Amino acid sequence: MTDSTEQAPLWPAPTAPGAVDATVTVPGSKSVTNRALVLAAHSSEPGWVRRPLRSRDTVLMADALRAMGVQIDETVNPDGGEAWRIIPTGLHGPARIDVGNAGTVMRFLPPVAALADGPIRFEGDARAYERPLHGVIDALRALGARVDDEGRGSLPLTVHGAGSLDGGAVQVDASSSSQFVSALLLSGPRFNQGLELRHTGRTLPSLPHIRMTVDMLRKAGAKVDTPEDGGTRDMWRVAPSALLGRDLTVEPDLSNAAPFLAAALVTGGRVTVPDWPRRTTQAGDALRGILTLMGGTYELSDRGLTFTGTGRIQGITADLHEVGELAPVIAAVAALADGESELSGIAHLRLHETDRLAALAKELNELGGDVTETEDGLRIRPRPLRGGIFHTYEDHRLATAAAVLGLVVDGLQVENVATTAKTMPEFPELWTAMLAGSRPTGRG
Repeated sequence: MTDSTEQAPLWPAPTAPGAVDATVTVPGSKSVTNRALVLAAHSSEPGWVRRPLRSRDTVLMADALRAMGVQIDETVNPDGGEAWRIIPTGLHGPARIDVGNAGTVMRFLPPVAALADGPIRFEGDARAYERPLHGVIDALRALGARVDDEGRGSLPLTVHGAGSLDGGAVQVDASSSSQFVSALLLSGPRFNQGLELRHTGRTLPSLPHIRMTVDMLRKAGAKVDTPEDGGTRDMWRVAPSALLGRDLTVEPDLSNAAPFLAAALVTGGRVTVPDWPRRTTQAGDALRGILTLMGGTYELSDRGLTFTGTGRIQGITADLHEVGELAPVIAAVAALADGESELSGIAHLRLHETDRLAALAKELNELGGDVTETEDGLRIRPRPLRGGIFHTYEDHRLATAAAVLGLVVDGLQVENVATTAKTMPEFPELWTAMLAGSRPTGRG
């Protein structure tokens, strides 16, 4: 690991004065917002995305689609909150796209660009050039697209759109990222022959995100067959079709709720997240079960999800391959538990915004922890932690995990907490407001 932002500002992580007792309204889902934008760009009629997440990743997605000719008008809902009206006007180049370090942008948009008329150039942050894109690049070539990446299998690259794409059958090894599958499925209905995609690699991570993609495609009018429908294992079929313009209200980002629910567990308090959906494809819904195993309880009502800590944190043995984005906060909680934890199924996190496994092990150990990397995860043996600098490597999930530790570890400083703007620009303010409602417990 290398420290990527040694001179970044340090944020003194607030220590909880007692048991947290708060209601936290979590902004909209990044995963839903960016999928909705892509599907709206492919639709045959205008649509609405209401209460979208406004963050670095979603603004990059919206700006990229605008660069390819999609009209996105920003307005306000009658009852408050943002509303984006998306008017598909034909995809075209030339265009230069900044993907930042957003996996959804760098992977979802090359298939869109293949349907544009003209060249689309993709560039991004330095870390983005290290993240794998070969699954999307190789698949697009097999489906008839011309992609120039100079053999790297990663950014920067240019997609030379021809206005349409043949489509058909393709094989993809998506073991390093489920986004390879989602990227192709989202544009599949617009391919001339549709899409028949087979995953050929090892275990496919983050399946809830693929289920989200399929669910949103179907609601937009696409016909999708999946392995869960009794079809062939590891194969998805999308029929060619026009997509409907939808009026979609974005759910709260349940994965971004992780640090707030963890705060209830760590402090023995209570946090309510309003509008938690009773049915959802978001991976973050798994927090209910995982944090309950770690010692809390929850109630899901019309008000939302209320999670309550019991004053005790239990170690956990958990396979997180479907919900890897939750691993940083779960690892932070595990470092404060009363017993050992083993988190597995998350080798793919080495290819995320940073090598999350190496980063978590290094940063927790430098605070006095005992964390060992395994082949596909982390083994965490709780030890008394001390204050110090927690480096975030420009990774938003590391920053929120550090904030959880700071609730009970005096003197912890988080490097570059502003990196949370990737998916939750309001995080520092939401965190401070949550703590304002803490109940004194006598803990110093």
